[in-house]
Amino acid sequence: MYPIKLTAPLKDYLWGGTKLITEYNKHTDMEKVAESWELSCHKDGNSLIANGKYEGKTLAQLIALKGKSILGKNCMKFDNFPVLIKLIDARDNLSVQVHPKNEYALCVEGEYGKTEMWYIVDCEEGASLLYGFAKSISKDEFAERIENNTLLEVTNRVEVKKGDVFFIEAGTLHAIGSGILIAEIQQNSNTTYRIYDYGRVGNDGNPRKLHIKKALDVTELTPPTRDNSPQSVREAYRGYAKTLLSSCEYFTVHLIEVETMAELLVDDNSFHSLLCLSGRVLLESEYGNIEINKGESIFLEAGYGKYTITGTGEVIKTTV
Repeated sequence: MYPIKLTAPLKDYLWGGTKLITEYNKHTDMEKVAESWELSCHKDGNSLIANGKYEGKTLAQLIALKGKSILGKNCMKFDNFPVLIKLIDARDNLSVQVHPKNEYALCVEGEYGKTEMWYIVDCEEGASLLYGFAKSISKDEFAERIENNTLLEVTNRVEVKKGDVFFIEAGTLHAIGSGILIAEIQQNSNTTYRIYDYGRVGNDGNPRKLHIKKALDVTELTPPTRDNSPQSVREAYRGYAKTLLSSCEYFTVHLIEVETMAELLVDDNSFHSLLCLSGRVLLESEYGNIEINKGESIFLEAGYGKYTITGTGEVIKTTV
């Protein structure tokens, strides 16, 4: 048992930028990085262990080797590793899209659906995103607007700022806009149905595939009910502050703002995932110490016990 540093798989989708390379220390030969999968056991990209006894193994291999108990009691109800955590750099607009709920996704795609949350890490002035519909519409109107390219007229466009939080329940139409950097915590799924893609073409020179029929099956046609605020108020402690950003049956996410020192505990209920968004901090525990720099992720297995984070920085802590 020791603090495990992870190396993230990187994705160079066409809408990505360079901030994850220049500002978040992602080492790659790619010219741009759209996503870094900070905590992942998904077949499309598995986090690698970068230190200690298990260096070179994937996170999935570690779980297979040590047993599912290292994930904690709350994870026992899930067949697979329950979450996937990403940093997303949207230089350009992402497609307007939707993710299915579990029942549909398991039946049609053979994997779970995707409920997710976004934390706005940084954004350009005036940046915005699409979050559901501005008004309720019928399925017929939805289909007609897709057909005649007027869908954006009825979507809910929201101007964003650093610190905003969006809970994207499966079935919610959404799209990250250009100039936004996001920390995304989601169900462990890679199923996305594109509805509208601004007429773009992929690397093969052809228009990117749309998934209209499936989107018509799964999209909720009423406006979302949550606002873009954290789920609870900021709580100040000696040396740090904690804010509950979002919580659901799949994940609970806190922002830890370390001013001097934070004392934390990993109990038997869940592992801790720590993603450093700014600054540089030192994690200290009886099982070892490790420095966490901006853009780095640490995995602490369930039952790890007490640890402290000293220094100055912002850390996203995810549990199940």
